[in-house]
Amino acid sequence: MSRVSTEFTVNLSEAMSLLSRLLSISGADVSTHNTMFPGGMLRLRWVMLLPCLLLVSVPFSATFRVASPWGWRCVNETCVKEENDGLQTLPHLSTCKLTCARDGVLWPRPTGILQLGDQTVHFLLESLTLQGVTAPNDEIKQLIKKAFHIFKDHVAKNLPEEGGRPLLMGPFRKKTRIHRVMVEVTVTERATRLSLETSEAYTLGVTTLGPHTNATILASNFFGARHALETLSQLIEYDEATGALQILSTAAISDSPVFKYRGILLDTSRNFFPVKAIERTLDTMAANKLNTFHWHITDTQTFPLYLESLPNMAYYGAYSSRKVYYPADIRHLVEYGRVRGVRVLPEFDAPAHVGNGWQWTKKYGLGELVLCLDKQPWKLYCWGRPCGQLNIVNNNTYLVLGQIYKEMVDLFSPLDMFHFGGDEVKINCWNTTEEFVAYMEENGLSRDLQTFHDMWADFQRKALKLLTSANGGKNIPGIVWTSSLTDENILKYLDPQQYIIQVWTTADDPTIGNLLNKGYRIILSNYDSLYLDCGNADTYRSGESWCGPYNPWQTVYDNSPDKIATHFTGSPQRNLVLGAEAPLWSESVDVGSLDAKLWPRGSALAERLWTNPLTNWESAEIRLIHHRQRMVTRGVRADRIQPQWCHQNEGLCYLK
Repeated sequence: MSRVSTEFTVNLSEAMSLLSRLLSISGADVSTHNTMFPGGMLRLRWVMLLPCLLLVSVPFSATFRVASPWGWRCVNETCVKEENDGLQTLPHLSTCKLTCARDGVLWPRPTGILQLGDQTVHFLLESLTLQGVTAPNDEIKQLIKKAFHIFKDHVAKNLPEEGGRPLLMGPFRKKTRIHRVMVEVTVTERATRLSLETSEAYTLGVTTLGPHTNATILASNFFGARHALETLSQLIEYDEATGALQILSTAAISDSPVFKYRGILLDTSRNFFPVKAIERTLDTMAANKLNTFHWHITDTQTFPLYLESLPNMAYYGAYSSRKVYYPADIRHLVEYGRVRGVRVLPEFDAPAHVGNGWQWTKKYGLGELVLCLDKQPWKLYCWGRPCGQLNIVNNNTYLVLGQIYKEMVDLFSPLDMFHFGGDEVKINCWNTTEEFVAYMEENGLSRDLQTFHDMWADFQRKALKLLTSANGGKNIPGIVWTSSLTDENILKYLDPQQYIIQVWTTADDPTIGNLLNKGYRIILSNYDSLYLDCGNADTYRSGESWCGPYNPWQTVYDNSPDKIATHFTGSPQRNLVLGAEAPLWSESVDVGSLDAKLWPRGSALAERLWTNPLTNWESAEIRLIHHRQRMVTRGVRADRIQPQWCHQNEGLCYLK
């Protein structure tokens, strides 16, 4: 719908002409007598019309809605654009999208029963209510009420705005004004925190009888109920033809995800992202039923996390005092994610990927706890500038590391997993540092690769012990990136019962098969399909980045964990392949490009992991284009997929 706003002043002669035409219809008489009233003032026989004249004689703003001749007919599950012929009125595009295709415009597509009606009913926002909540305790009831408030806010964003305010639509038919949409939620279990064992299943039923539509949600826990509310929000659209909201009159859905772990990684160390931007990312993850926000919060470039027991880390390590995450920010985001069905998973990458923030340790008598910091030429001492690697032979390193873990556990608790990082160690940094070499010689250690791997593995054992102690003695799974420690010949260092391996290499890397055959649980982040920063210009020189080309949404969608595992082992290995994650490393990304880098490619990942479709991207494109529109309506600056014309003309934009 197009709208034109104009501000104008109606002069005297125009006003008289308008009034004359109006009054001629009603039989009234208006005349002017220039000799009686100097300056052409009016003599009105109908004094009651004077206020009308005054109104049209002063400036005012008016909003006009240009009508459209187009409607959409459902033909073979495709919305076909046609001109209304006057004999019948075709529905608007939003109505056709809701009712035409078997899958509607749901994203991700449900995995179980999916029966959608072909009729909608109209209602007003104030008529959408939470009618009842049945749950084991008050905490869960409050969580559901918060989730419903978020759901209703998303529904409200369907309404058009002008100047930041909802447009006044109507008048509405009585049938629309009196219609009620009532939501009832029943939850049976007490789970309020996500774990790898949490069920996220739900059922949703929508029925309509007379002026009432009932939406009934059943789930074993809060997280399934929250997902059901997201699905329900996608059964509601704004109808431009009537100016009201509409909902499918009937629906029956049962749904649950295929993969347990469905993640997005955001790197806030190369560039800082404000809390509001992270909130928006969590909101959009929830809209796609992604459940893990992997927060790569620190690296060699910066340490933006304020720790109360170690304030020097942020003092020396933050880009500025305005680019720091304080304890209140962390706790807020953890809870913000929980209410939206998203765990916030912290990573403290070590022993490599450390640097800025550690400069204070020597002057405080602890020694150099980070080696090779800013050392040149950097390629000899690290995998990415600036350099920095923990001094794992200095016992004070473990005192500081234990304190970092203690505060991180407190800030992000309760944790069900912790990410240790653990990749891209450059042996040459240790092997060329005087203090490190002297330690090896004093302890009779040879300077061969095997010895350095032994020392690295010993660091990892100590790190795990420190984390477990910080977590009150409770052991939780640790996640590490693939590295030389995960090579087949030295995989002995990592206990498969304790560690989950996140694979960042390519989908055809034999390491995947080796890990699965040895019983390791894995998370796929193969850069050839899932790295969302690939395809940018190189950060440090001319040309494309190391991991080009760009991974479009089609590549992300078709990256099947089942196919990758089956290629190496002959089986999907669903008990070991936990899921996948799309990383967004931020060397060339900041808040200005965040949304467009993540979405809608993150949505493609979401359907792959939730639904695990047997089909490729082509059968999903029409729904994804609409879902992208939905995200934009909710305030997300998602990247464009196609021109708007393609959204309105389904199936006509494709090369056959």
